[in-house]
Amino acid sequence: MKKINLAIIPARSGSKGIKDKNILLINKKPLLAYTIEAAKKSKCFDIIFVSTDSKKYAAMAKKYGANVDFLRSKRNSSDTSKSIDLMVETVENFKKKNIYCETVTLLQPTSPLRDANDIKNAFKILKNKKADSVISVCESSHPTFLYNTLKKDDSLHNFITKKDLHKSRQEVDQEYYVNGAIYIVKPSKKYEFYGHKSYAYLMTKNHSVDINDLFDVKLSEFLLNNIKK
Repeated sequence: MKKINLAIIPARSGSKGIKDKNILLINKKPLLAYTIEAAKKSKCFDIIFVSTDSKKYAAMAKKYGANVDFLRSKRNSSDTSKSIDLMVETVENFKKKNIYCETVTLLQPTSPLRDANDIKNAFKILKNKKADSVISVCESSHPTFLYNTLKKDDSLHNFITKKDLHKSRQEVDQEYYVNGAIYIVKPSKKYEFYGHKSYAYLMTKNHSVDINDLFDVKLSEFLLNNIKK
């Protein structure tokens, strides 16, 4: 029985915010190529698999050295599809080929600044802490008490609770958010992402850009150009 470390790069077609976001050209290179290259350079994986429902995306992924032996099912290709379901689907498809996974790592293509060292350092935490999972996080710029939903009339009445109203940033403990760049899990532990043996890998802000809109695209291009320099 062959056991591998598997990387899954989810890249479905049909994104609504930015058309064909996962293959959008960033500095003349498709977005998903940055993640494929970082995964290859890390040397942490036996197979780097791009999970896509598009033959066009599959051809592009293969060009940059990824495995796309099968396309994602329609069931896991909608706007509401969950990452955990496509991970399970991919792992089960490899089992049919008698390939079993020691670890499964989800690498979102919308994190082009995440590099090979980030991946390697996350794996070091997995090994050193004997963890079931490691997930990348980043320092939050603002405390959560400053966030809320707006009412229909845009009223700010009780937007910030009375107990938090006069707090300064110095009075609040540093908070973190899951930046979506790296999720490593041992499938033998039933994909325990946030259990007792789950640990954080802290990434810098400039590596944590997650592309959701055109501002993020421009920011990524700026940072990539400056990192190269």
